[in-house]
Amino acid sequence: MAINKIQFKESEIIEKEGKTEKRYPNLITVLMVETLLKKHRNIPMKVSEIKKKLPKKVMHQTLIIILEYLWKSGKIIYGPKGVQWIYSEPEHLKKMFENSLSI
Repeated sequence: MAINKIQFKESEIIEKEGKTEKRYPNLITVLMVETLLKKHRNIPMKVSEIKKKLPKKVMHQTLIIILEYLWKSGKIIYGPKGVQWIYSEPEHLKKMFENSLSI
């Protein structure tokens, strides 16, 4: 079964003073989506389910951009049943941060 690639549509591109640019999410929104997907890592979730479970509303186009970023960075997989978190932090980094000092 072929998996459709997430692609930008015209609605994600805005025109500002004669220039076209893509609408990008802020870091807080990306972290909010990451946290939700980590919390529900055991089951794949449809995009509509993700939107319903997020604590704040997120535009569909913004969510698609976030999911594309997470997929390209190897943190999620996207299949026919939905999106699922697969990334686990390397053990050497966990050990390094255990004894670190927060500022």
